[in-house]
This record gives sequence, C-alpha cells and structure tokens, in this order.
Amino acid sequence: MSPASPRADEDLVRAALAAAAETDPRDVPVGAVVFDADGRELARAGNAREALGDPTAHAEILALRRAAQVHGDGWRLEGTTLAVTLEPCTMCAGALVLARVRRVVFGAWEPKTGAVGSLWDVVRDRRLNHRPEVRGGVLEAECAAVLDAFFRTQRP
Repeated sequence: MSPASPRADEDLVRAALAAAAETDPRDVPVGAVVFDADGRELARAGNAREALGDPTAHAEILALRRAAQVHGDGWRLEGTTLAVTLEPCTMCAGALVLARVRRVVFGAWEPKTGAVGSLWDVVRDRRLNHRPEVRGGVLEAECAAVLDAFFRTQRP
C-alpha cells in the first residue's frame, strides 16, 4: 500500500482520532500525528490550550514541536506527513508551511477558521516557498462526530 493511498490516509487519521481521544476534557478534542517518510509515527498531540493556558497549544503545533525534537533535521520536517482530525487554522497552516511538511491529511472541514482550503488556503499560496500536498475530508463524519459530541456537552 502506497503512503498516499486512501486506505493509508484513513489509518493516519485514525491515529489522529486516537490522539484527540487523549485530550484534556476541557479542550476541544482535536488530535494531530506526524509521520516520517516511511510512515513511522514521530509525534502526536491533542489540543491543550485550556490544559496549558497557551493560545498556541493547538494539536498541530504541539505535534510539530515534538516531531522536530526527534526527526533529526532540526525544525525542517521535510518528507513528513501530518494527520489531523480538523482542518488546520491559519496559525497551524503557516506552521506547516514553515516546517516544510510534505503532506497534510485532515478529517473534518472547518468553514469558520479553516486555512487549508475552506475559508483560506494558506498552504497553496503560490507566493510561499513551500506548499505541502493536502487531502481533506478523510473520515470526515467520524472526526466531525467527535467535535459535535464535545460541543453538545459545552453548549447544551
């Protein structure tokens, strides 16, 4: 199975769903996992803004930071794939470009703040020096269901 096959991408997003399940109950359950070029997991994280009191503690940012520590090429995450349960926001999309992530695979679309195709398209901006491949909507219903369940408890 090739690393970019639909089935392989589903497996990547399933790993991100597992990371989302590990988030602090106060945080929006978004999970992100960074994989190397051979598909080995480098790092995973869930949102931790509430847990850490840090507005930048999105799952993608935390996973990128952890992956950079183990990847072996410093901050350059060339050849890696980031899987995440929700379309990245502008901050996270910018970080994906700056970290030189090769592919981004995500689950649910985010029409309010998404920056990988729905509201903005930061990662495909031709003015930038790096543009990762993107595949969105992978296991979209499953990812959206996790978020819907969380927000139903927050706003009954």
